[in-house]
Amino acid sequence: MFTSTFTFAKGDYDADFFALDERIAAVARSIPGYLGEEAWENAATGLISNVYYWDSMEALQQLMSHPAHREAKQAQAKWLRGYQVVIAEVVRTYGDGGIAHPLAETTPAH
Repeated sequence: MFTSTFTFAKGDYDADFFALDERIAAVARSIPGYLGEEAWENAATGLISNVYYWDSMEALQQLMSHPAHREAKQAQAKWLRGYQVVIAEVVRTYGDGGIAHPLAETTPAH
């Protein structure tokens, strides 16, 4: 399994930003191998992170090669004050089952 984490500093959003953002999210959710997502905001820094979970690198690469993703990458400076993307392989997940998580059902607890 893999994660793609997109962390960014908010800029000035407009209708085009929201439309493209929703299009990319819909594309991600339609890709076989998409497992779920989470979003986090750090109140101290104002940064936002969107974490997408994938069952394979191939599934993740489908999103990265989609025209909507490439369009957003080219236009990001209009809406954001900076961004960072981290692609990571999931080695293990575990928890007590007390909260829902996109990977809770995909790997056994260790």
